[in-house]
Amino acid sequence: MKRILITGSTDGVGRATAEALLGDGHQVVVHARTTARLAAVQHLIDGGAEAIVGDLSSLDEVHDLVEQANSLGPFDAVVHNAGVMQRAVLPVNVTAPYLMTAGIVRSGRLIYLSSSMHRGGHPDLAGVDWTGKRETHSYSDAKLFVTTLMAAVARLRPDVVAHAVDPGWVPTRMGGPGASDDLAVAHVTQVWLATTADPEALVSGRYWHHQRTEKPHPAVHDEPFQDALLSSLAEQTAVALPAAHHGDADASRRRAEGARG
Repeated sequence: MKRILITGSTDGVGRATAEALLGDGHQVVVHARTTARLAAVQHLIDGGAEAIVGDLSSLDEVHDLVEQANSLGPFDAVVHNAGVMQRAVLPVNVTAPYLMTAGIVRSGRLIYLSSSMHRGGHPDLAGVDWTGKRETHSYSDAKLFVTTLMAAVARLRPDVVAHAVDPGWVPTRMGGPGASDDLAVAHVTQVWLATTADPEALVSGRYWHHQRTEKPHPAVHDEPFQDALLSSLAEQTAVALPAAHHGDADASRRRAEGARG
């Protein structure tokens, strides 16, 4: 049994992820933007899920969410599912996952929701505003940045396994009714990556679509761009990504080596 936190889990892909994990017998922590939104996952709470509440577009509330999460952790996995396409694109899609990655004390696997649209993003941080006071970058840019964040975490934090997932263009509130992919399978890869012992899922730094790896935008694995992204986020948020704990890193390597062979 795993203990897993899913952000943005009151509807769409996030709720489907939480429902599947809880149904499989795992300990689930759901996240809602407001207390009122918890009504959408009351059936999960009634079934044993715990909850944290906070607006991912507010840096102050994200810091509070980190404290709430740490009071309930440690976690075997955190699924950074929450996302928006319009208002507060950078804070919700990038800054919040960064701050939660930096602040949540113990989590073994980190799964970041990306999109095929990240390939249309630009690896340009000029004028970036991670707070959202100014809308400086597009949704495609944001998804490129969060996918790059995943790769940077995979490189610098050997104590965790980090992946990015494209769930497909699915008919959620964000995707719209005209979306062409199947909502019924949009959560499957995240559930698998969060819980499986399959050696393929224990190799950190991969970009997935329907349980298959794909090549992301070339900038994702560009180390100078990764470093520039982390530096920019750290400067504006005053929070640096912590280094791996050596004991955790050694344990992670042993687990991965054992899984491979």
